[in-house]
Amino acid sequence: MGGQFVVLSLAVFFFISFSQATSTSIKPLIFIETNHSATAARSCSYTLTIKTSCSSPKYTRDRVSIAFGDAYGFEVYAPRIDNPSSRIFETCSTDTFQIRGPCIYEICYLYLKRVGSDGWKPESVKVYGSDRPAITFKYNKLLPNGVWYGFNHCRKIM
Repeated sequence: MGGQFVVLSLAVFFFISFSQATSTSIKPLIFIETNHSATAARSCSYTLTIKTSCSSPKYTRDRVSIAFGDAYGFEVYAPRIDNPSSRIFETCSTDTFQIRGPCIYEICYLYLKRVGSDGWKPESVKVYGSDRPAITFKYNKLLPNGVWYGFNHCRKIM
């Protein structure tokens, strides 16, 4: 009986130790604004994984916004995904966010906006949506200040 307690205690200790050692953390967004009213569109959940480049400044206190959507005009817009009091967007880190917004058919564009004086260099942004394959947008460039910067791979819908 004593041996089982020791084994169980060690298992719990290692589980807690390893679960605290990961650099990826889930930070739910508090405020999501979209260009469609919540009553007009179904709501879907998205997971964003943002990797910060190892050549980015050590940390940023800059305000970071994100917008992504599809060719039909459905868009998820988060005016602030940063948190200056936390350790988000540090050099070589990966941050994961859970957000809700209107359901998007196929994500074909993604833009980031940074406002501040610290600077920030995202390596990539990966978006996982419900019932859709994940899509990765590779940045690996220092974001300009105060300008939406990103990718639009949408085909025009007639």
